[in-house]
Amino acid sequence: MHKALTLSTLAALLFVTGSALADDHHKNRLNIPVEKWLSTSDVTQKLTAQGYNVTKIEADDGVYEFDALDANGVRIEGHANPATGEVLTGYDD
Repeated sequence: MHKALTLSTLAALLFVTGSALADDHHKNRLNIPVEKWLSTSDVTQKLTAQGYNVTKIEADDGVYEFDALDANGVRIEGHANPATGEVLTGYDD
């Protein structure tokens, strides 16, 4: 019985911990209304002005995700603010 209680307690702790981690995953979302988003071509132009050669861009999880080459020719995957086109540093999806 002691072993069953321990396993059920462990299962409950894992469930609670998993739920907390899932909530933390979305705490940095920008939540910008769609009507305030720039178009993908406008954001691509803004990224180009910042020195990026964008090869792919798409909306995902409330931001624009993009693949590009930076000014040194290094391939990067980044996130851009959908309302301003600014590159989001440290953004975790």
